[in-house]
Amino acid sequence: MTDVREQGLQVFRELLPGVLPDGDVELPTGNFADEMFGLALDSVFGRLWTRDGLSRRDRSLVTLGVLIALRADEELKLHFKIARTNGLSDAEIAEVLYHCTGYTGFPAATSAMKIAEETLRET
Repeated sequence: MTDVREQGLQVFRELLPGVLPDGDVELPTGNFADEMFGLALDSVFGRLWTRDGLSRRDRSLVTLGVLIALRADEELKLHFKIARTNGLSDAEIAEVLYHCTGYTGFPAATSAMKIAEETLRET
């Protein structure tokens, strides 16, 4: 396992506690596009989330805005949880949604609001 992969696993575990078991993790194989999770661990969690310059809280704010704009519903489910882990309150997450209406439009922000409501109620 590379240092980047180890860093990615560590950050992923910190951002989404309990999702991955401790120790070595066997990545999915034999499925269609089974390298996607490994790519995310390396490039997103191992390289981007470990950079200096922005706090994890700030990275969550940026990530939520981008994912709302992209209408990336599946990723938003994870990143609303990550935002809470990184210290954002539900009121602050709501402010991100309100702010995004001006830049991404009401349809994208409303869709994200529904996902946030469902996801945050579960946790």
